[in-house]
Amino acid sequence: MDKQAISTTAAPKAIGPYSQAIKAGGWLYLSGQIPIDPKTNQLILGTIEEQTELVLKNAEGVLEAAGASLQNVVKVTLFLANMQDFPKVNDTYSKFFKSVPPARSTVQVARLPKDVGIEVEMVAYVG
Repeated sequence: MDKQAISTTAAPKAIGPYSQAIKAGGWLYLSGQIPIDPKTNQLILGTIEEQTELVLKNAEGVLEAAGASLQNVVKVTLFLANMQDFPKVNDTYSKFFKSVPPARSTVQVARLPKDVGIEVEMVAYVG
């Protein structure tokens, strides 16, 4: 099976030994995104809504670099530092997935990289 690394300046550079995404067969696996501004490579620790919007925009950038969009996403995993943020995250998330939202899991974790409030990973079908 061929696999291709996806890389774009529309999302933050990887902060470790991993790819922003891997395309394998008809599937695209996006690494977790945290709220880092891809233009400045600076962490943005605003409200949870601002963090959520930034990670989803960053994921959109990776999807676009692979020739896909949010419409191709079939599975999302949300990692939250605080489950009490769930309603606010859900509200922001719903603005990105308006019709036929993907399957999704949400888990609270003890800690996220750089002590952010949210990390999001996705799987997309690109056929």
